[in-house]
Amino acid sequence: MTREVRAFAITVLALAALGLPAGLLWSALSPRPPYRVFEQTPALADPSTQALIAADGWFATITGGLGLACGALAWFLSRRVQLPVLLGLCLGGAAGALAAWWIGTTVTVGVVTVEASAFPGVTFVPGPLDLTAKGVLVSWPMLAVGLFGFLEGMHGYRESPLRKPHPPTGDGAPPPG
Repeated sequence: MTREVRAFAITVLALAALGLPAGLLWSALSPRPPYRVFEQTPALADPSTQALIAADGWFATITGGLGLACGALAWFLSRRVQLPVLLGLCLGGAAGALAAWWIGTTVTVGVVTVEASAFPGVTFVPGPLDLTAKGVLVSWPMLAVGLFGFLEGMHGYRESPLRKPHPPTGDGAPPPG
C-alpha cells in the first residue's frame, strides 16, 4: 500500500512542480494584447487581435507537450504501480496546468512590445496575459492520461493470448469455442 501512495504522491508533486517552469515559458513566448489608455482608462486596442488566441495556443502547446512527455515517461517507469501513477497523472496534470496558468499570469518574462500611438494623447500598453479559452487547462492531464492508456493498450494487445490464433483442427472447422 505504501508503494502505491508514494507513487501517486511523487507523480502529483512532480507534475505540479513542472507547472512553474511551464508558466514561465508560456509568459516568455506569448504575445500580449495591446491596450490603449485614453483619459486614464485602459481598453483593448483591437478587439479582433490574434494575441488573445495566440496566448491560448501557446499554453495548449506547452502543457500538451508536457502531458505527452509525462504520460510516456510515467508508462515506462511504472510497471508495478500503474493505477496510482495514472491517477497521479490526472491530478498532477491538472495541478501543473493551474500552476502554469497562475505563474504565467502573475510573472512577466521576456520582452513585451507594443506599437506606437498614431493619435496624440493616446498611449498603448501591453495587456495582461490570460486564457480566453479555459478549456486548454485540460490539455496536460488529458494528453498524459490518454498516451498512458494508449501505450498500455498497445502493450496489453501485444501480450494478449487473444492475439494468437487457435491451432487448426483436422477437419477444417473452427475450434470449439
